[in-house]
Amino acid sequence: MSRPGALLSSGEPPPPPAHVAIIMDGNGRWAKARGLPRTAGHRKGAEAVRATIKAAREMGVRYLTLFGFSSENWKRSPDEVSDLMGLLRFYLRNEVKELHSAGVRLRIIGDRSRLSDDIVKLIEDSEAKTASNTALDVVMALSYGGRQEIVSAAQRMAEEAKAGTLDPATISEESFAQRLFTAGIPDPDLLIRTSGEKRISNFLLWQAAYAEFVFLDVLWPEFGRAQLEEAIAEFYRRDRRYGQVG
Repeated sequence: MSRPGALLSSGEPPPPPAHVAIIMDGNGRWAKARGLPRTAGHRKGAEAVRATIKAAREMGVRYLTLFGFSSENWKRSPDEVSDLMGLLRFYLRNEVKELHSAGVRLRIIGDRSRLSDDIVKLIEDSEAKTASNTALDVVMALSYGGRQEIVSAAQRMAEEAKAGTLDPATISEESFAQRLFTAGIPDPDLLIRTSGEKRISNFLLWQAAYAEFVFLDVLWPEFGRAQLEEAIAEFYRRDRRYGQVG
């Protein structure tokens, strides 16, 4: 594993981790500290999403997964949920063209059954429009919960076994992973959480088994390239052994 400041044989710094996942936390606290409504924090947080995608692409990150709306977030006030859904509509209608021009592929993971029909249609159109792009995959977790994802995958395999299309003896970690929302996407190398909280809040429970966790005190609306670089520098200070002796 390369360390900060180390150079490759070519004299270049080591590449960034291939897959970075981020729990975007702190919009509400950012707004409260400024005497603003929570909706203002969410709108400012959307600007941080734009800046982070741009920075990740320029730095050579290949996959960027962002925790946008959890399955538990449906329990928030109807007004806040409505504003978040409105912000999602605006993003899908107005940002996808720019993402597409930049070679970014957009993928959405989560339980779409709870989203409105018009948002599901916007998601499907956005995914189809950007499907062939290869500069960066942005994976947005919406109406997402890690435990429910695992339960759904287990139910799917149980149904296949009952139907006789799956032999339980052949079930493996790899075949299970193919039933998750993230099938075909490599597991994250680095998982970042903003706002100073030190938990993963039901995010990528299966996929983050060997990810390096970095917790930053910065609130999400203040996150940008400098904070991404800081987290990646910390990633390179880690010794990733995957359970083996170094």
